Amino acid sequence: MLAALEALRGEPGVAFFDIEVVDVDTDPALEAMYDELVPVLVDGHGRELCHYFLDASKVREYLGALG
Repeated sequence: MLAALEALRGEPGVAFFDIEVVDVDTDPALEAMYDELVPVLVDGHGRELCHYFLDASKVREYLGALG
């Protein structure tokens, strides 16, 4: 998922974004929340955008709305 997300950087109409990788297994609260949904992509406010696989169209739409 990370490589696919990195590929979105610089696409026309996509707002700039930072990526923070967090090991869900090291945080009991995150592990309880996401358990089997890893890998998961959440925005800076904790809203889940997708899990298992990158939903590129959904992420493009989300980032396009930001910029």
